[in-house]
Order: sequence, then structure tokens, then C-alpha cells
Amino acid sequence: MIKKGNKLYSIFTGSCPKCHQESMYATRNPYVLKDVIRMNETCSHCGTKYQIEPSFFYGSMYVSYGVGIAFAVAAFIISHVFLGSSLMTGFIAIIGALIVFAPIIMRISRNIWINLFMHYDKDSVKNQTD
Repeated sequence: MIKKGNKLYSIFTGSCPKCHQESMYATRNPYVLKDVIRMNETCSHCGTKYQIEPSFFYGSMYVSYGVGIAFAVAAFIISHVFLGSSLMTGFIAIIGALIVFAPIIMRISRNIWINLFMHYDKDSVKNQTD
């Protein structure tokens, strides 16, 4: 189990990269498509501003490419290698996986991007509980 204080915790849960106390997103469910990338402006626990500068999350598009490739490779390997499907079915599995997991890919990419620039600060958690 991934514990608070680890970047992977923030990446997989979508929690504040500074205090890990609350979700960065207005809606926790990524499949509410109208809110898939709508984020809170700041963390209510530590006051961290999520959008460091205008258009900050454009960089996450580059991360999204890599994450999408990882999902595509996983879908192909599961379909073609483990299930023994044809090559064409493997490619259809890739397309299906990318469509089904698109909201998750978008959020994970944003989470990775913001965690490249912000780090967990255990003091920010203490200051809020004092």
C-alpha cells in the first residue's frame, strides 16, 4: 500500500502534492466527463495553488502521450499475448482501452506533471493541525 508522503500516493489518488489531505479535483470520479479536468484553485488544508502559472497544465499533454502509450502497450499485451487474440483484435483492444481510460489518463498525466514541480511537505500538515 502506498502511504501519504510518497509522490505515488499523490499521483494515484489525485491529492494535493504538498499535504496529501484533499483531492485536487472538484469531482473525485474521473468519469463525470464535464468535470474531468476541473480542479480546485487551492488546497483548503495547506493553501497550495494548483495552477502555478497560466497554461501550466499544457505540459501534462507530453506526459499524457507517454501514459497513453503505456496503456496501449498493456492493452495489446493482455489481448494478444495473454488472451491469444488476433493482431487486429489486439489493435481494437488498444483503441478501446484508450477510449475507456481517457479520463484516467488525463488525470494521471496532470497528477504526474504537478508532482514534478511540487513536493510533499510534512510541515504543511502539522501547521494545519496545530
